Amino acid sequence: MYNFLSALIICGALVIIGEFVSRLTKTWLPSVFVTAVLILIGYWTVLPKTLVTDAYLLPLGATVSIFMIVTHMGTMISIEELLAQWKTVAICLMGLVGMTIFAWFLCPLFMDRVMVIAGLPPLAGGIVAATMMQDAAAKAGYVTASVFAISMYCIQGFAGYPLTAVALKKESAKLLALYRSGAVKVDRAEEEAEIAEATKGPERRQGILSTPESWNTPIFLFIKVAIGAWIAFMLGKYTGISGAIWALIVGVVLCRVGFLEPKALNRTNTLEFLMFALMMWIFDGLKDCTPQMVTEIWVPIVALIFFGVLGLAVFSMATAKILGVSPWLGFSNALTALYGFPFNAIITEQLCHSEAKTKDEEEYLMSQIFPSMIIGGFVTVTITSVIMAGIFSKLF
Repeated sequence: MYNFLSALIICGALVIIGEFVSRLTKTWLPSVFVTAVLILIGYWTVLPKTLVTDAYLLPLGATVSIFMIVTHMGTMISIEELLAQWKTVAICLMGLVGMTIFAWFLCPLFMDRVMVIAGLPPLAGGIVAATMMQDAAAKAGYVTASVFAISMYCIQGFAGYPLTAVALKKESAKLLALYRSGAVKVDRAEEEAEIAEATKGPERRQGILSTPESWNTPIFLFIKVAIGAWIAFMLGKYTGISGAIWALIVGVVLCRVGFLEPKALNRTNTLEFLMFALMMWIFDGLKDCTPQMVTEIWVPIVALIFFGVLGLAVFSMATAKILGVSPWLGFSNALTALYGFPFNAIITEQLCHSEAKTKDEEEYLMSQIFPSMIIGGFVTVTITSVIMAGIFSKLF
């Protein structure tokens, strides 16, 4: 009964259950956390520890997926929008600087520095950063640190969601007070344009490496992304700089010269499958996790989240104050590091809807909050966390 297909079905079922529970709890229980807990319990009871290998997802997730996905992430970055939202970019970057400083100097009082190295990039980012640190720690022989990187990725949202809700409620109350008093004038067309601009990403460009639209079949687009990923891999091999960092840069450059399409893998309908393989590769690292190890990493997890978020708050709010931005909005933007897209969009939309009394108020709140929250996710999770992971993975 058990074979490579049944192993694949089990992996898929665990992810589906995680997504269902996440929707049922309105994302307060992250899907990755639920799936990780199910897999961990399964490894301790009935699931074979070769599950991911048996499903033939391990080699795909460990090689092709990460380079293809990061190259794809590069095609999603709009340099023009980042420049337009430079204050948000500065606030988020300074927030991550604060997170790193506080965690680096204060966390070793409660944990080994190896755990700080493994956990910081996942705390500041998403699945790619977690993958890079989990792999680097495992190759360096730090099994507990490898599990710690996975755990941080699965748990970070529990700090990010409620803190963002509190900060955005503070910001919404201030904005609505101004709106209801008539102190601000709004342009509906401008509001809609701001929201649309924040989510559309870069536009397709005609450049020296553009290919005719008629050629752009899903397979052709997929292979073009693979070419970009290969270039990044080779650059990483011969420069000593992480290939993932190069993949992000190559994705941006090839998109701007027209070779890659914006959001390239979305057009091939392969992104979700590659993400699935990458996620299962991460969770495969849990096979080495024991109940004793889980009890050992709880104090480091709490310490890293506490000091990291404290540093994020101090630096992001101070920077926002200096730049003339609301500190609560600046803190919210920086907090996107703890969950990224699409959760930044979901949380913002839900909060604006719940706080507003009318459709006009909701649209006003969205226009003031949504664009910077989306950009915040790109700066923290899509860009900076990958760079951090590329640097920190060399520190083991």
